[in-house]
Amino acid sequence: MRVRSLSKVALALCITGLSISVGACQQKSPSGKKQRASKSATVATDTASFPAAPDFDRTGSDAKALALADKVMRQMGGYPAWQQTRLIGWDFLDGSYQLWDKHTGDFRWQKDSTVAVYNINTKQGQAYRSGKDISATPDGQKLLSRMYPIWVNNSWWLVMPFKLKDSGVTLTYKGAGTLMDGKPAEVLNMTFKNVGVTPDNKYEVLINPATNLVEEWAYFPKATDAQPAFRRRWADYRRYGRIMLATDRTDGKDGRKLDHVYASDTVPAGVMTSKTPITKL
Repeated sequence: MRVRSLSKVALALCITGLSISVGACQQKSPSGKKQRASKSATVATDTASFPAAPDFDRTGSDAKALALADKVMRQMGGYPAWQQTRLIGWDFLDGSYQLWDKHTGDFRWQKDSTVAVYNINTKQGQAYRSGKDISATPDGQKLLSRMYPIWVNNSWWLVMPFKLKDSGVTLTYKGAGTLMDGKPAEVLNMTFKNVGVTPDNKYEVLINPATNLVEEWAYFPKATDAQPAFRRRWADYRRYGRIMLATDRTDGKDGRKLDHVYASDTVPAGVMTSKTPITKL
């Protein structure tokens, strides 16, 4: 089953200065064990190329950018590993905790005593506070109306490197650049065509040629902007289940990071439907 590709959400959707986008191509996964982080620096890589989504902008993209995207995907575990990974969990930077079932489109969000259980395909869900259904209340309706863009935003901050060939994306090679720590980088321009919540955005994606990993990104509210609104690291890569993910999103000053990151081939019973906050996986 394929989850519709997306691209980006408004700049201050969840916390000031933070903005995003994602989509996913899914298929059924074999059963597997739940996985926490491993400090291993590498994952057994797949040699197959990273297939582009059907509506990826092949005409506007270039061969060097696509080759670099393939290297990133292989280094992060490979496309089959991404497809087989079913459940992803993480704390976002605003203190919320979420679980995303990539195969069903179910998305579960919780913060303090509030829970939303939502499906990104049907755009239907329920909201709860302290276990009580508030879906029909103004607060519940407002929360549910925000679930899809919240999923777009929050998941993009975790899995963007897996989305370099998503539908609506144009990927081009900008040239050589420099990471914040002075190391050399290969820079990709990532723009969008008529997709997502805010398709005028642009990202510069900086890949370290020594690691073949995305190690920084820069966000431009408009593709024509001369300077980015922010530039942040993608660091502290670890293995979660079959794939590599990075949790450090600092700009070198604020120390922001994603916590309680989790990936698994299976979904523990009851976690996606609980009306009350669950213990983080």
